[in-house]
Amino acid sequence: MTCRIVKNWSKDLIQFVPKPQKMIKIILLPLFFLCLPVAAKETKIKALPVSTPEEVGMSPEVLAKIDPALEELIEKKKLAGGSVLILREGKIVYQKQFGHANRAAKVPMKKDTIFRIYSMTKAITSAAALMLYEEKKLNLDDPITRFLPEFALLNVWQRRGDPTPAKPMPTIRDLLRHTAGFSYGWGGHPVDRYYGRFQPLDRDKTLAEMSRSICGAPLLFQPGTRWHYGINTDILGRVIEVASGQTFDAFLQQRFFAPLGMSDTGFYVPAEKANRLADVYQTKGFFLTNSEPGKASPFLKKPANLSGGGGLVSTINDYARFLQMIANGGNFQGKRYLKADTVKLMTTNQLPDEIASISLGEQRYGTGFGLGFSVRIAPDKRWAKDAAIGEYGWGGMASTHYWISPKDKLVVVTMEQTLPYNWNLERLLKPIVYQAIKE
Repeated sequence: MTCRIVKNWSKDLIQFVPKPQKMIKIILLPLFFLCLPVAAKETKIKALPVSTPEEVGMSPEVLAKIDPALEELIEKKKLAGGSVLILREGKIVYQKQFGHANRAAKVPMKKDTIFRIYSMTKAITSAAALMLYEEKKLNLDDPITRFLPEFALLNVWQRRGDPTPAKPMPTIRDLLRHTAGFSYGWGGHPVDRYYGRFQPLDRDKTLAEMSRSICGAPLLFQPGTRWHYGINTDILGRVIEVASGQTFDAFLQQRFFAPLGMSDTGFYVPAEKANRLADVYQTKGFFLTNSEPGKASPFLKKPANLSGGGGLVSTINDYARFLQMIANGGNFQGKRYLKADTVKLMTTNQLPDEIASISLGEQRYGTGFGLGFSVRIAPDKRWAKDAAIGEYGWGGMASTHYWISPKDKLVVVTMEQTLPYNWNLERLLKPIVYQAIKE
């Protein structure tokens, strides 16, 4: 090979005149080195590590009490089938499945059974919004009208007289902590009639249509003054679309599901996985009846409404991966998703002092709310007496549950498909799990 330098007033050119047999080496060698930094940054998706209970300071004898207790629920026909996964220090120490995903066909519950996780969707949506907050594409105290101008004339319902303007306008922070004043329309309040009329959670409505359908409904109270569980996180999903410039499902797939290895999580179950979707059962007295067979579920078809409040399906291992990222302070398998300070906003109480605790069906004494999770802030035997201080979590309409105890380095997920919502598995497991911790 010969090389000569050609001088030019604008730049120096190096002309290579190689022999033909060396051409491939000359081209490929620099390309090889250029590719090295990219390969080094790739995050390899690994399975959640497994440990014996003893290795992470837990008693296998105490954890063994879970099996007969859960099997008793099945015998008493309070449960068709369930799945339990416990991690300590980021390692699986217990994972078992019980009963059936489909009783009639005797399809057993499996590790890869797919569940409708309903309101467990909310934590993922909240994390997505906070990712955009870190990227300065939204601020927590932005009024929702910055992204959704259709809410500009939002009013607050009054017991007597005409509705009054919302002052201040609900913020992104209000949506995250359920202090905006929106409802779900499930109660007997006069405001709920608006929701019944416009059906914002209709699966055939896009998020933009959902937002426009609900913007005329009055709020239950002035934003920031009370806590009320409502359509807040669904509205947040639409905010994410506007702020990111992506459809909500594309954003979640790119930012969370693909990099976290949540391969079975999405807004519907594709045809090749349809046989893994569990049936939904309903308790009626001493009987469990099949209220939604997996093979006939609306979740087998992609919806127009990508519900950030309750639209996802997932497996127990997929969801555990997301939770372990949160438990790790926003980091998982070498990739950072959220800053530790941002995760702290999600997992510590963010309610104003005048809101002592949340209420959903009944007063949840000693329980506050962060920007995405309920948080145990004080001991109180009237509600969830076995919960640890600092524990955070939530659940889904079909009785799915999860909780994380930071001081115990503990993540617990339970999956089932039982209506109406019940606390059976969480209240059964919580004392056993905490008793199993030795150190």
